[in-house]
Amino acid sequence: MLGSAEIEAAYERIVGRVRRTPVMEVEAAAFDTSDPVCLKLELTQHSGSFKARGAFNTLLSREVPAAGVAAASGGNHGAAVAFAAHALGIPAHIFVPEISSPVKIDRIKGFGADVVVEGAAYADALERCEAFMAKTGAVGIHAYDAEETVAGQGTVALEWQDQDGQLDTVLVAVGGGGLISGIAAWYAGRVKVVGVEPETSCALHAALEAGRPLDVPVSGLAADSLGARSVGALNFEICKAHVDGVALVPDGAIAQAQRCLWDRLRVAAEPGGAAALAALLAGAYKPAPGERVGVLVCGGNVDLSKLAALT
Repeated sequence: MLGSAEIEAAYERIVGRVRRTPVMEVEAAAFDTSDPVCLKLELTQHSGSFKARGAFNTLLSREVPAAGVAAASGGNHGAAVAFAAHALGIPAHIFVPEISSPVKIDRIKGFGADVVVEGAAYADALERCEAFMAKTGAVGIHAYDAEETVAGQGTVALEWQDQDGQLDTVLVAVGGGGLISGIAAWYAGRVKVVGVEPETSCALHAALEAGRPLDVPVSGLAADSLGARSVGALNFEICKAHVDGVALVPDGAIAQAQRCLWDRLRVAAEPGGAAALAALLAGAYKPAPGERVGVLVCGGNVDLSKLAALT
């Protein structure tokens, strides 16, 4: 199973290509918690989310043909692949579903990628991406279910441990499982890893209950970033071994977390990026007294007009 050695190798590969994102110590009063909280602001990463890590690790690990690279994405993965491909001089072709935020689509185009917007959900975009790869020979970068992707995302935890080695628990938003499985593979039981999913898009929660990945309905405020129909097979195996549980949050709690991050810290997070904090604010995860909790704010590709409407 993928572990710390692969994540360390990924970090050596991508260091200098990605940002070392900051952590913020937030006083208890800001979130009405009993103890301070450590936020890792991964939304300040290139392209606005953690996904640049996996994209760079994949592209720097493979031979890329003249046809370039292709990826299916709800938006953030596509932006990350487009950014990394542009930085490395590689043509990029990104397939996104119709639910994707126009803000994210514009970011992908801004990084010079060819963008195809088709299909109702991520799974539909993935089908079109796979057909394109079969026809052209372009190399694919899976959003979550690939070792290079997971190892790249795991560098978040490697970095976080160096910045704050006293964490007892980290809260991590979950879509297809690439981020949480990378973080869980790094900590491997040394720190409690808790997933956070919207009640309306809960693929990991369903998989852990069923003992296998399975399809779930997808909808809600954070569906464009956390709306995977099923967790990946690799991600599930790592999470089964090293994730301590999954907290489910309603859309109202996610919106509340977005408002709180902006009103109290001036951090503009997208719904998926605020979901992990929602579990803490809404009581879906309740720390023990004295428990040192870290919260990953993983994405900032937010439509500012929608954020303004929340606040």
